[in-house]
Amino acid sequence: MTAKGYMGRIMMVDLTAGTVEIEEISSKVYESFLSGMGLAAHVLYNRIPEGADPLGPDNIMGFVSGLLTGTGSLFTGRWMVTALSPLTGGWGEANCGGSFSPAIKRCGVDGIFFKGISPEPVYLYVDDKGAALKPAEAVWGRDAVETEEILKEAHPKARVACIGQAGEKRSLISGVSTDRGRMAARSGLGAVMGAKNLKALVLSGKKRIPVHNRERMKELSRICNKWVQFQPPFVPGWLTAPVGALMRFLPFVATQDGLLYKILLRKWGTVSMNQMSVEMGDSPIKNWNGTSADWGFFKSLSSNPDTYVKTETEKFHCYSCPLGCGGICRTKGKFSETHKPEYETVLSFGGFVMNKDTDSIFYLNELLNRAGMDSISAGHVVAFAMECYEKGIITTKDTGGQTLEWGDPGAIEFLVEKMVAREGIGDILADGVKTAAKHLGREAEGIALHCGGQEPAMHDSRNDPGFALHYSVDPAPGRHTNGAGLYYEMYQLWKKVKNVPKIGPAYWKSSKYKKNIDHARVGKANSEFMNVMNGVGACLFGGFLGSERIRIFDWINAATGWQFSPDAYMERGANIQVLKQAFNIKHGLEPKNSRVPDRLLGTPPQTRGANKGRTVDVETMMQDYWELFGWDRNTGKPSEESINRVASIS
Repeated sequence: MTAKGYMGRIMMVDLTAGTVEIEEISSKVYESFLSGMGLAAHVLYNRIPEGADPLGPDNIMGFVSGLLTGTGSLFTGRWMVTALSPLTGGWGEANCGGSFSPAIKRCGVDGIFFKGISPEPVYLYVDDKGAALKPAEAVWGRDAVETEEILKEAHPKARVACIGQAGEKRSLISGVSTDRGRMAARSGLGAVMGAKNLKALVLSGKKRIPVHNRERMKELSRICNKWVQFQPPFVPGWLTAPVGALMRFLPFVATQDGLLYKILLRKWGTVSMNQMSVEMGDSPIKNWNGTSADWGFFKSLSSNPDTYVKTETEKFHCYSCPLGCGGICRTKGKFSETHKPEYETVLSFGGFVMNKDTDSIFYLNELLNRAGMDSISAGHVVAFAMECYEKGIITTKDTGGQTLEWGDPGAIEFLVEKMVAREGIGDILADGVKTAAKHLGREAEGIALHCGGQEPAMHDSRNDPGFALHYSVDPAPGRHTNGAGLYYEMYQLWKKVKNVPKIGPAYWKSSKYKKNIDHARVGKANSEFMNVMNGVGACLFGGFLGSERIRIFDWINAATGWQFSPDAYMERGANIQVLKQAFNIKHGLEPKNSRVPDRLLGTPPQTRGANKGRTVDVETMMQDYWELFGWDRNTGKPSEESINRVASIS
């Protein structure tokens, strides 16, 4: 039977031998794990041997597209890169938009996987005539933007994913870049590429992506687009801070409809939440020690979303996205142009390090994009170094005379530039806070805030305990994209899926901090749904529109010809979660060791600010979550029976 929606094949590249093979993948695998992240989990779990070195030849790195990419659905242009993470030692994944995802499928495959290590720097070139490894000496040492320009000049109309200097130098917080600065940033997977001497993928395929029912796909897309185009006027940027402050003081929470966030995204992009998040307690300040009272966002232009939109020269739309939350900005200084900084970058190099210099944030955004370094992890490293300096753990002897005062743009830029170059103090910091703390000694380890080695995102778990749960239990820990209480409200899964918690129109804030099995039930549903989303290549922001507006489950059936229910697709999401957790167990990780640090849980609680007096009982939520999946309540380990059930599918 001809595959529909997916291509039914993968490409396996042996970098050591210099060979490329095409493998057929059974329909049973797609029906059980979808494509995208699920396909990658199936391949990596079964093929990376126990004890493999993340930077060695046995590690396998996969670039995968989504099952719905290229089928006529909307918000389904995401691609993912996966491998054994050198940062955490377990399941590694990074997610990115742009235009690269359909390029994978147009090469006739759903994923491109790399094993071994090339003896010399190479890049992979694929077109309709075949695939070949080509010498990369001309681009080795170049930043990601320069690399993409050179390779596109050599191969017009190709799509490129590549690493910059950070990946080449094997920084454990490096990622993979495409579209001149869109980043698959997390898990340190740029270092895996660098270790394999793989500079880039250059894809020029033109194969058609098969679809079962194109008319139904169009009908579902029209329904979705109707809601995307709904765009009433909204408040100016300076008013977002008072709105956030109001939300902080109210004792109850109105259940959020994602349509409101869509309005913000279309107007400003993710920077729409800068001021609002700090005022309501969502965004951490000063290495998780500060509050909005320390920051003063009402007076700070570096947080006003209008500040960023005013520099925008054009909107940036990822493939199949009608929203366009990205943008290209004109800037001052060394770089005249950059992608509009995202919320995570602005806050990582804004309030988190007490920096109010907008020009500095623009500069750091482009510097990190070009180097191919994760801005979330890099911001944590800078905050860690500044707190170490404040406590005398790092001195000017370590920095060559540079002081590291909070909020000093020169000090922040100094640290990031040194990290990119792996020079001096930057060589110690370029592998993340966990590794840096080991180098600096025991006193520094209490300041190094990470979840199993991965630095958490710019969303405060004291404000939304769902972040604490997902930072702790996800097989790739520290991620803000895999679940939160707020996300579940916007997904409105209860309108499509049976046996998941239903949330009313409003609830008391205090209820978020009380023991309740429904907190774990929400977390389980979040994990399953995001695995479905990552299996089909869907954007998180599209999911926020709500299950009745973005018809993911119906799109899958229309694209493939399957007739599975929403509940059946959630079961596929659970299959993927089992495989990823089993991957970590196979590689020697203890799930409980990824628990978020006490500071992020309000232990001890803050004495002022939006999260004053709040403490999160993440231990109970973790145990309930594991038990709901049928795993050991105390260890988070799936039973051998459940692992064998999903691992044996072929």
